[in-house]
Amino acid sequence: MEEASSVIDQSGWPVVPIGRRNKGSLVEQIVAAISGMVARKELRVGTKMPSVRQFAKCNGVSTFTVVEAYDRLVTLGLLSSRRGSGYFVARQDLPATLLPAALQATPSAIDALTADLYSGMSEALPVGAGWLPPEWYGEDTILDAVRQAMRIPAARLRGYGHPLGFPTLRQHMAATLSDELYPVEAEQILLTHGATHAFDLILRTLTRPGDTVFVEDPGYSNLLSLIRHHGCIAVGIPRGEHGLDLDALTREAALAQPKLMFVNTVLQNPLGTSLTVAQAHRLLALAEQFDFWLVEDDIYRELAPRGEASLAAMDGLRRVIRVGSFSKTLSPVLRVGSISASTSLVPELLRVKMLAGLTTSEINERAVYHAITARPYRRMVDKLVTQLDAGRERAMASLREVGMTLLARPRGGMFVSAGWHDAPSAAWNGKVIADLALKHGILLSPCDFFMLRAPEAIWFRFNVAYADHPQLLNFLRLVCRQ
Repeated sequence: MEEASSVIDQSGWPVVPIGRRNKGSLVEQIVAAISGMVARKELRVGTKMPSVRQFAKCNGVSTFTVVEAYDRLVTLGLLSSRRGSGYFVARQDLPATLLPAALQATPSAIDALTADLYSGMSEALPVGAGWLPPEWYGEDTILDAVRQAMRIPAARLRGYGHPLGFPTLRQHMAATLSDELYPVEAEQILLTHGATHAFDLILRTLTRPGDTVFVEDPGYSNLLSLIRHHGCIAVGIPRGEHGLDLDALTREAALAQPKLMFVNTVLQNPLGTSLTVAQAHRLLALAEQFDFWLVEDDIYRELAPRGEASLAAMDGLRRVIRVGSFSKTLSPVLRVGSISASTSLVPELLRVKMLAGLTTSEINERAVYHAITARPYRRMVDKLVTQLDAGRERAMASLREVGMTLLARPRGGMFVSAGWHDAPSAAWNGKVIADLALKHGILLSPCDFFMLRAPEAIWFRFNVAYADHPQLLNFLRLVCRQ
């Protein structure tokens, strides 16, 4: 690639240099350049942008770079995406709080992969984080399990561990799942470094760049980034308080021929809702009709009421791949997840796991085994569910008190999503408010992180452990007064 080239090589369009020696990544430079053109009114509302391929060819960059840059601009509200038509300039005004960062080609203050949303080390109030305060978990049970795991036999220190994962844990999981959900053998379970690692292995195994992957919209933010990273086309299927829009799924499947779909059957992130048995049956029928895999993200099941729908149980792991995790009931720091799949699929998933990183940590897996087989575990989970129920009620009441509206009433779990139908200020969007919150010592997760469509309202996913904190409520009142 040349050291400098125009962002858009079309007659009459402003020339903005980008290059590998310039400050910021190529994605950041493209985002900054187009944002600046919008701010200076060099690009008008409704202007059609070059196609991804045109832009990549003109500027000597990869299509992946252009897709990521356009996606960021959609998230910022500067571009809109029209299926089958391309990308268009969506607004003329650039929020003043956004402009300096965009023009200086520096990352936004917060995005879906901001380390502070996951590390637990930030001093900011973690309202948007996906983990709970340590005291909500059974600290003594977990610490005791870690101590027992460290007593690993010396002979086990010579190898990498079993590629499928610690056999004793897989056997216990197989017995538990067989009793509670569906028949499964230990050899059908592959352990991973958490659920996100499981999603990555599934995408590596079953997709190729250019494949279409269905996701829920809104849905899990990291998954959207991961799908794009693999060069796949993410298509959102609307999900709301009453479940998936299965009519929309039918239309999209007929057009796009998806390779697979990721779905949170129980306590969906970020809405906290669950599919009904009837919806689950219809979803399975559509997967059969259009011949795509269903990846069931089932990491919240232990926090849900018993008897909720299970795609894996209904299907028997023929077309469904189930992903589990212990992050929500033990501790995210242990990083142990799992994939349950058909006997024909597991060998290929295992091969990809070994190519990408050989094995997972046997010490972590031993710690999980000691924790979930300890006598206090069931009581610990029951106590956690009780705390979450109480926290969720407080959160919903507090958010209503400051003028916010719930997107859905959760059936359980860690999250409440709420927002405003009318923006507090015409110049603001979810990202702008989240960046402002960070300056007030609050970590928020705005709707922009979870959606492929342009949000119709500004909303946030709130962690129920922190959503009634006075610091947050005072900030939200301040925003409402703007």
